[in-house]
Amino acid sequence: MDINFQRAVDRLAGVPICALLSGYDRFRNFLFGAPAQAAIPRRILIILLSEMGSLVLAHAMFAQLKRQYPDAALHVMLFKKNREVLDLLGVVPEANVLTIDDRTLTQFLPDIWRAIRLMRALKFDVVIDCELFTRVSSIFAYLSAAPVRVGFSRHTQEGLYRGTFINRPVMYNPYRHLSEQFLTMVAAIGSASVPKGKSAPVLRVERPPQLVFRDGELEEVASALYADFPAISGKKLVLVYPSGGILPIRAWPPESYKLLCVSLLADGYAVGLIGMKDDAPLAQEIVEYAQSQYCVDLTGYTRTVRHLLCVFQYASLLVTNDGGPGQFAALTRLPTLVFFGPETPALYSPLTDNIHCLYSSWSCSPCLTAYNHRLSPCDGDNQCLKQITPEQVLSKSRELLSVDNTV
Repeated sequence: MDINFQRAVDRLAGVPICALLSGYDRFRNFLFGAPAQAAIPRRILIILLSEMGSLVLAHAMFAQLKRQYPDAALHVMLFKKNREVLDLLGVVPEANVLTIDDRTLTQFLPDIWRAIRLMRALKFDVVIDCELFTRVSSIFAYLSAAPVRVGFSRHTQEGLYRGTFINRPVMYNPYRHLSEQFLTMVAAIGSASVPKGKSAPVLRVERPPQLVFRDGELEEVASALYADFPAISGKKLVLVYPSGGILPIRAWPPESYKLLCVSLLADGYAVGLIGMKDDAPLAQEIVEYAQSQYCVDLTGYTRTVRHLLCVFQYASLLVTNDGGPGQFAALTRLPTLVFFGPETPALYSPLTDNIHCLYSSWSCSPCLTAYNHRLSPCDGDNQCLKQITPEQVLSKSRELLSVDNTV
């Protein structure tokens, strides 16, 4: 579904549903008291619907849940399109994943009903709603019937209304990295403090695991890559992701990408433009500008995220807008430059030493927040990115490329 349509449905249907459920919850608790809570959770559901990258940032949370509740069965609910990334992380058994297909409303609605029935049948003790920008996830949390419901809350701050039925409300803190805030949600499960999860700064944000490849898998991918694009064989490869995806305001300008690619080609590197099939027109524009056999269009070439990560193993550098590829690079050792501006690396950068952030920190940056449903007030003139010059990026690229990181 189109993101603006999703926002409209979430606002028009989500607000009244959250209000109704909040009233029902207060009335039920008044008549019967709060539901009994298990002393030690045996079954925990984590709701992380919308962002592939957030799954990588949540790895430390999964590790902490396993340490804190070693006998608990962990389950995850997410959109079907993000399932592969979760499987790559290997944080829960494949049988414990609940998926929802959000491609169209006719697929979404039946999946909601199926998911609600399955959640209630599984009888979760705890549900953790990790979403910042949606109301549908908080509705799922309540309808799961779990007695302990953890989720972000605005408390007295302005922001998205998501009801009052989250009984372990964690204050969303725009000054703390998202991985740390996910860890606070684990602390909130048994917390009696106000706000929930209040603790000294001893959080353990661990590096996500490096992806392990099957015997011969990398060689097979390399053989196909160099057969399909023979010109780049034997050259250091720089991968470039110039698309902004569903949030175009996060993209560094195409003209800057063109200048960067031409300079890298002049330095003797090969350049591969990556992205989805829908990103092909922009990639072709850059390829045509470069006028070099060593600049190739790889948009739509990789079949899966795993395939993309295999290609990462044969690259020397990734230059990317804020989005999925930059988060996936945290599962590898590939040196990566990530542009931030409308969002901030202080909250969303992968916490790994191979990720290097490019951020100009304008007065209006970041402008995509939990308080505006990621609807920027910017008129499209994203100076926070435009003022990062090709010369600056080229200089940092050359620095990282001076070390051989290929397999």
